[in-house]
Amino acid sequence: MKVSILTVVYNGASTIRQCIESIVNQDYPDIEYIVVDGNSKDGTQDIVRSFEHKVSKFVSEKDAGIYDAMNKGIQLATGDIIGILNADDFYAVSTVISDVVNLIKTGDYDACYGDLEYVDFTNGEIVKRRWTSGLYQKGSFLNGWMPPHPTFFVRREMYDKYGKFRLDLGSAADYELMLRFVHKAEIKIGYLPKVLVKMRSGGVSNSSFKNRILANRNDLKAWKTNGLKPHFYTLWLKPLRKIFQFIVK
Repeated sequence: MKVSILTVVYNGASTIRQCIESIVNQDYPDIEYIVVDGNSKDGTQDIVRSFEHKVSKFVSEKDAGIYDAMNKGIQLATGDIIGILNADDFYAVSTVISDVVNLIKTGDYDACYGDLEYVDFTNGEIVKRRWTSGLYQKGSFLNGWMPPHPTFFVRREMYDKYGKFRLDLGSAADYELMLRFVHKAEIKIGYLPKVLVKMRSGGVSNSSFKNRILANRNDLKAWKTNGLKPHFYTLWLKPLRKIFQFIVK
């Protein structure tokens, strides 16, 4: 199976090299690597071009935000499976793609996901927190469950069938897509109980109290736009948990 990995970036010169190296050092032989850059001004483009023999497609132009860039990358992808790794993140080990392909093939899954570690922004060896996803069960989204999006690998045909990222949901666009695919469309999904991705702390949706509240509003909108009724957890307990996490941060 051919695997397309997408990296979207804007002014990511301080981190993108490690991201790219974690992809080109994968032991899986058939990877199409696509980089979509938002016309960076900080030397990002030079770093990407230094890997020109490893990068299959490189686009650098203005976009309408991170999810517009992801949609561009999905449109360019020709692999059987698509994974998305942002410029601040990197794969934990060199066998991630091999493990993903093996699971999807043997389980005949439409998608799979794994665990993730939040690491220090400047020192990726320092683990701040671990996101252990656990096994998905039907209805898990109703209880606030979701897989970490950087570990979410999907057969390309699922994007063709169910659509790409919505651009009107802000930082909840990845949540809405997984809700649409997994909860609403009930695609067949598998779980790899191991850390696949290390994510540098400091994401947009978690960077301030205001952003956390806005993210929750967009989560609710994600349910409504799919004609779904959110659970009590999503309406009340999830925003309260976000407030608590911000206070104790």
